[in-house]
Amino acid sequence: MKVQKKVRWLFLLLLVIGSFVFVTNNASLYEQTIVRVVKEEVIATDRVVDVHDNEDTIFTQHLEGVVQNGPYRDEPIELKNDYSASGAIDHRYREGTELFVTVRTQGDTLTGMITNVKRDHLLVAIGWIFIGVLLLVGKRQGFHSLVSFSLNALVLYFALDLYIAYERVSLLAVAFGMIFLFTFISLYFVSGWSPKTFAAVLSTLVGTLLSFLVMLVVMKVTNEQGLHYEEMQFLSRPYYIVFLAGVLIGSLGAVMDVSITMASSLFELHDQHPHLTDEQLRVSGKEIGQDIMGTITSILFFAYLSGSIPMLLIYMMNRVPLGYALPMNMSLELARALAGGIGVVLTIPISLFFTLLFIRRKKVVA
Repeated sequence: MKVQKKVRWLFLLLLVIGSFVFVTNNASLYEQTIVRVVKEEVIATDRVVDVHDNEDTIFTQHLEGVVQNGPYRDEPIELKNDYSASGAIDHRYREGTELFVTVRTQGDTLTGMITNVKRDHLLVAIGWIFIGVLLLVGKRQGFHSLVSFSLNALVLYFALDLYIAYERVSLLAVAFGMIFLFTFISLYFVSGWSPKTFAAVLSTLVGTLLSFLVMLVVMKVTNEQGLHYEEMQFLSRPYYIVFLAGVLIGSLGAVMDVSITMASSLFELHDQHPHLTDEQLRVSGKEIGQDIMGTITSILFFAYLSGSIPMLLIYMMNRVPLGYALPMNMSLELARALAGGIGVVLTIPISLFFTLLFIRRKKVVA
């Protein structure tokens, strides 16, 4: 058994090394021109102040690099980059950085415009850290979670690709299909086919649908007052439908967490103490639900609002009144967080009902 574990970890190590070797030598696979910076120098510094007295410093870099692919491969190139001390929308590039560049010729010298940074090696590093921690902590369950995550990612990719390819396809129909698949895939790989899984699946689906219906009714009654869709202004699809699909899928994660926590806790409690009555299990389930309700709703609140902080800071630095900046940047996030919170609260009694139902069935079968 120990030999098998060593072989598995050795195989994983070889995959890690191989993936890093690949991403550091895959420039030829890109159509865009890639340049590796070999020398950088700051050649100018300029202090700027805007109309609201916000101060910043602009630096101008002269970069020397070597083209890594395409018809100009291995040729030297000179680039210029302006970046600010605040670093809001720009970066300082250092030696070894790989850049996507639109190449231009200026006499005998190659120049160009920087369009982006090649970051695939960073993505691979973060991915392997995630996989390593998951396998070290979760072991077999961690592996199952990794498979579940991968399958859910594929479902999301193909579902959105379907919606983009066919304009007549309803995004809400696609979202409903995704939550069914996400629920079954996630809970099956966590618990297998068992009464606990069936209880969690039913609780998740019913809780998610109820929270979505509550949100839909509230939006209809209030005529969507207070919701600002400006952050979606670049979409070519209806903002309202895209927002509802996001609410539906966003609520699923919190509801699923509550469902599997309740089902696992009560089934484990029943297995360890089979003499407990349904009423005692119900009381225990209520206590568990009250304990997790506050933490999960807080997690939802922080997770959704964290994405709005950068834009909110920009509004505040430009002296925009807080009463205007908050609704403009946080109305949709607050609505999503509230929808998820409603789903969490509704799912606790729903999960308690379905879990006790399957526990009773288990007792009858036994």
